[in-house]
Amino acid sequence: MADIDIDRLVAQLEAYNTAYRSGAPLVEDATYDRLVERLRALDPQHPFVQSVEPEKFTGRTQVRHPLPMLSTEKAYTEDQLARFVQRVEKEASAIGLAEVQFEATPKLDGLAGRDDGEVLASRGNGLVGFDISNAWAKGVVPVGGRGQGLGEITVVQSYFDAHLAELFEHPRNMVVGVISSDTLNPHARQALEAGMVRFVPYNQLPRWQGPAAELLAQIETISRQLAAQTDYPMDGVVVSACEAALRERMGATSHHYRWQIAVKRKGDTAVTTVENIQWQVGRTGNVTPVLEVAPVALSGATIRRVTAHHAGMVEKLRIGPGARIEVIRSGEVIPKLERVLTPSQQVALPENCPSCGSALTFLKSDDQDKELFLKCHNPACPAQIEQSISHWFRILGNADWFGIKTIRRIVAGGYDSLEKIYDMTEGDFVALGFGPVQSRNLAEALRLSRTQPVEDWRFLAALGIADLGVGDSRKLLQHIPIEALNDFDQASIEKIHGFGEKTSKRIVDGLGQIRGTLTHLLALGFQLERTVLLSESVPTTSPIAGKNLVFTGKMVHGNREQMQGEARRLGANVQTAVSGTTDFLICGEKVGATKRNKAEALGVRILSEADYLQMIAERREGE
Repeated sequence: MADIDIDRLVAQLEAYNTAYRSGAPLVEDATYDRLVERLRALDPQHPFVQSVEPEKFTGRTQVRHPLPMLSTEKAYTEDQLARFVQRVEKEASAIGLAEVQFEATPKLDGLAGRDDGEVLASRGNGLVGFDISNAWAKGVVPVGGRGQGLGEITVVQSYFDAHLAELFEHPRNMVVGVISSDTLNPHARQALEAGMVRFVPYNQLPRWQGPAAELLAQIETISRQLAAQTDYPMDGVVVSACEAALRERMGATSHHYRWQIAVKRKGDTAVTTVENIQWQVGRTGNVTPVLEVAPVALSGATIRRVTAHHAGMVEKLRIGPGARIEVIRSGEVIPKLERVLTPSQQVALPENCPSCGSALTFLKSDDQDKELFLKCHNPACPAQIEQSISHWFRILGNADWFGIKTIRRIVAGGYDSLEKIYDMTEGDFVALGFGPVQSRNLAEALRLSRTQPVEDWRFLAALGIADLGVGDSRKLLQHIPIEALNDFDQASIEKIHGFGEKTSKRIVDGLGQIRGTLTHLLALGFQLERTVLLSESVPTTSPIAGKNLVFTGKMVHGNREQMQGEARRLGANVQTAVSGTTDFLICGEKVGATKRNKAEALGVRILSEADYLQMIAERREGE
């Protein structure tokens, strides 16, 4: 029954999401968020809630992002922000960084996009977006000029309040309509003609910068000050670690960057009673509890399921049928357990995996000693296989049609590995009960996933190896070719900056587990775009080797991503924001004053694009 509920719910969410992103929402935001939370409660590992929500613009050309446009981790309490700061400072200490500088910027509530000076691309699914460059012709104003990188399309808040609030439910709905529709309504046209619809690059936003102690002590004041300086829709502030080396070390998950967090208002709470515990099996075998509770109204939603985080919490806090608990709901986040008011007299942890029946073990997390997990170690566990295959197609990002419902049917039919799935023919899909059109689409999707170009680091991250998300996969492949990974031991990986003893061991163990799969998939001839090896690409005489660079403005030599890639090949560390560690600020055309003024105040050397290229060329001529 649960699978049927999940399938129906996902179909409903996909329909609502499509309508919303086309500018014609079918339900209110609160209703949509409530349904997303219900899906998270039913299946916390479902791809729909583990990745950037899909976004499509019919008839637009797809654009692959040079780096994933990820979502953001959320903090709703001061304790959650403090834990984030502690994690960052721990990583900083490991690389000898005495004090971490943080920056805070407004969290805009608009339509995310990326402008490289040539193409304006929507976020899409985070890996592949859509060309929405016709926004410029419609009258969208690029704040600070073209080529400013990541940002959001939004409308000036004061204008919206004065002229549009009674016509549109939310500023974002109006913006989506502008971007997705060929025919504009007169109100949207007036807003465009008035220059009130804008692409606001993140680097053009006001920002606060300072140490951790000041951030934690003044976060409310900082948030109010940033809001006072921002005349665009906001739903919080984004806090980031400034240092490029620290960002590189911390990397990212498939969902968010570990060095960044969004600080939002704490949600409302309510009291309810636990009726049952449902145990969910994830991709890595962790078995996590979801509390089924007596229905309770909370922030306009009826809550029936609440996450309890991990098995150790269930045991320690004595959570079970009859326990009275306080739950919290914050924005779009699944309702969470806030505290236990009355413990249960019936506390029981499962001894066997709810998916495959194998005996479970009780393990302590390597990352946080307070977290204790139940784990299924059976490599043939259907739930783990399904989630692993789903992870592959989601991260690879170049094969449609493989949703979790389809994957379940394929796995149940005996095709329980990527090796078997990539050997499937159209006839095999028909034999499993898929219709002729869907079978043809599935077979074609497999072919396209092998023949369309895909970055080697994305390919590696899609294999789901512990500690090898997209960021760390890219870092690893800067030192070791993907075909040679199986030949490297733990000590070799430990020598790479940013990979410690425990991480290196988990990576080697993970590679050992998928050795056959990796070899088989590489033999299928995937069209991998190779990461340049630093050992082969960094001239010892490079004038920017080891230097921290920030690029800003529209570049003539190439788009910004191309110039950043070239700088990395010359040994530079590319930063996204000017800080005390920045060595050079390279300015293209139409540069805003914010970065230049900050660079001048910090004593950072400012170069024009021509001066930068001349500096590199002179050194090359002398080699």
